[in-house]
Amino acid sequence: MSDNPGQNDQPDPSDPLDSFDSFDEIIDAETTRDPDLAVIEAGSRTLRTQGGPPEADVPGRPEDPEVDAALRAVETELATRWGETKLEPSVTRIAALMDVLGEPQRSYPSIHITGTNGKTSTARMIEALLGAFELRTGRYTSPHVQSITERISLDGAPISAERFVETYEDVKPYVEMVDAQQEYRLSFFEVLTGMAYAAFADAPVDVAVVEVGMGGSWDATNVIDGDVAVVTPIDLDHTDRLGETPGEIAVEKSGIVKQDATVILAQQPVDAAQVMLKKAVDVNATVAREGLEFGVVAREVAVGGQLVTLRGLGGEYTEVYLPLHGAHQAHNAAVALAAVEAFFGVGAQRPDPLDVDTVRKAFAAVASPGRMEVVRRSPTVVLDAAHNPAGARVTAEAVGEAFQFSRLVGVVGTSGDKDVRGLLEAFEPVFAEVVVTQNSSHRAMDADALAAVAVEVFGEDRVQVEPRLPDALEAAITLAEEEGEFAGGGVLVTGSVITVGEARLLLRRG
Repeated sequence: MSDNPGQNDQPDPSDPLDSFDSFDEIIDAETTRDPDLAVIEAGSRTLRTQGGPPEADVPGRPEDPEVDAALRAVETELATRWGETKLEPSVTRIAALMDVLGEPQRSYPSIHITGTNGKTSTARMIEALLGAFELRTGRYTSPHVQSITERISLDGAPISAERFVETYEDVKPYVEMVDAQQEYRLSFFEVLTGMAYAAFADAPVDVAVVEVGMGGSWDATNVIDGDVAVVTPIDLDHTDRLGETPGEIAVEKSGIVKQDATVILAQQPVDAAQVMLKKAVDVNATVAREGLEFGVVAREVAVGGQLVTLRGLGGEYTEVYLPLHGAHQAHNAAVALAAVEAFFGVGAQRPDPLDVDTVRKAFAAVASPGRMEVVRRSPTVVLDAAHNPAGARVTAEAVGEAFQFSRLVGVVGTSGDKDVRGLLEAFEPVFAEVVVTQNSSHRAMDADALAAVAVEVFGEDRVQVEPRLPDALEAAITLAEEEGEFAGGGVLVTGSVITVGEARLLLRRG
């Protein structure tokens, strides 16, 4: 490993792992901004200077300086509000905002998604299916991988920076009105939720696909009455706020199940399933359960993903290509398919399945950035945003199935409020070595503290500490290359959405 470049060192512009000092300098300069937003914008700026346009699905900074400045100003204002980890469990403020905006969230039907893991991938699949059937969609997901504009999508693509700014300016007077009336100002997430619902109404969309931020009952998104409520697998995460068992967590998440809705229930721990089924009875909701009313019939690994047969509410859908890795993504696909079938009334008002060719076309086009995503070859570097033990377990299984790595090196940077030991223990069987690091968020766990836990799990000989993410990537790639050009070493970057987002920027996909 090389030391940090000195003042007189010149970066090699041809090397995507070089010129990282500018990345750090930009972050350090953003002293007045929310660290999470600062690092995302800084990464985008360094990416742009290295050349190569960002992918349309994960936008970078606007190229127009005026638009960039306007977006930067909005981000700065949003950063003055409570961040997503500071919560006051109530929908009072967001309900007040919806009231003064004229209840935009009631102008379209919606599919509401909660759960612990798999929400964003499932939302993207639902969006793709609805779009393939020629419905105009709005999708609201969190957190973002690289750009804040990713959170609000129309017709399958993030809204433009210009539209993001316009939407903020449209709702700002009403936000300030609510701020003046409430004990606490609207939070960062509440303002974004209001923006999303307003943007969807303005478009207008035919259906909104909405992912909860955290929990369900008091989540800011829960001012909608979802026609379909989707519950992805529930496991332990945010236990300080949601509960210490899956059953306790399910109580909070069941809050998205509304009167007479249809509930699409992924496979759940028994106590969580019991809570969800009781809530469904209480509100006269119809339930479709994975493994009973729908599910994965068969799956086989294919180049770049997998080939699956899904049983939906209306019948079987064979030879469906899904360009995502892992059994968990096949299960997400089954949940997404059932949700869209339920939205169209399949299995209730209509007996026939959806058109299988349209379903195949939709799934074949699905992408989920930062979820088992290959961003580099020779050696192969995979990004996955697993940030809790349950997510780490399915990722460890998926990477073993999808890739025949002779040696896998982990790069792990986590948030300090997570079950770090549980996450590391899930990866221990598959990582030959682990390079521990930290991202640039104020929530990041200190690299040395993370290393202390890693040594207990992996042993001292298998742990390397590199506090700077660029150095950690370089170290991991070097370790993977020690196997030789044709030996099949690989790198998995994981532990946090922020870590994955930064790595994605630094490695420049493609």
